[in-house]
Amino acid sequence: MSTENALLTILVDRINNDTLVLPTLPEVAIKVRQAADNPDVNLMQMSDAIAHDPALSARMIKVANSAIMGRAVKVSNLHQAVTRIGLRQIKNIATAMAMEQLFVSNNELIKGYMGKAWQKTLHVASHSISLMEFYLKRNTHTSLNRDAITLASLVYNIGVLPILTEAERHPEVFANPSFLAHAIQRLSGKIGGSIMKAWEFPDVFVEVAQHWADVNYRSTEVSYIDFIRIGAILEGTLQVSDKSAALQTYIDKGIFPSLEMLESEEYLHMVEDVKEMFS
Repeated sequence: MSTENALLTILVDRINNDTLVLPTLPEVAIKVRQAADNPDVNLMQMSDAIAHDPALSARMIKVANSAIMGRAVKVSNLHQAVTRIGLRQIKNIATAMAMEQLFVSNNELIKGYMGKAWQKTLHVASHSISLMEFYLKRNTHTSLNRDAITLASLVYNIGVLPILTEAERHPEVFANPSFLAHAIQRLSGKIGGSIMKAWEFPDVFVEVAQHWADVNYRSTEVSYIDFIRIGAILEGTLQVSDKSAALQTYIDKGIFPSLEMLESEEYLHMVEDVKEMFS
């Protein structure tokens, strides 16, 4: 049996027996989520939970000053940022911003893979979040919202992490990138769903991580998966034989009006602004 097949077998066994080591939610994200779930929490306490992580604090100020928040006056400190973003949104946004902490490795090769995976995630997320902004302008009564797509688009690909971590123990499989691609394609959805359940995230996030790449999985309602798939098609992460035809499906579904919109200055500017928010 080749090393690749052996590794695939190990992964499948571990998934089936629930013994695969899943990444844990970054500590700061746990603290923020617990604080947000406390009905008595106030903005000051929320700021304190975030302040322990200077990088996250800086990110929050960046988010508060971004175009998607649509304010001309810039905030300069964390308390103002939390006030502007609001308690309801901060839980998902802070969690989303902490995700980058998981895509790290001491192994140079894996570090490269993790870095690439994170960059891909960011590019897809920038499209998904921008598309949601445009969608919300035209669909004011939808239950979909900005903070959920921000988190969904930064966790959708989380299932790759345990595969890369497991492969770290078998450096020889890295000589074969196509094997890794195959393992990721075959297993990352199932693993991603398991991670979301382990982190006790709502079902909508489980659904995104588990099914975003499964083209047979479709919903008649407009869902977060649609926005992530469009981003993944635009970035080439989701392979389709005909890009325009694939995107037309989402135009027909009413998610965005035309292919021209995706090339408009306003849209491209928004995508760049969202990317900037994460950098």
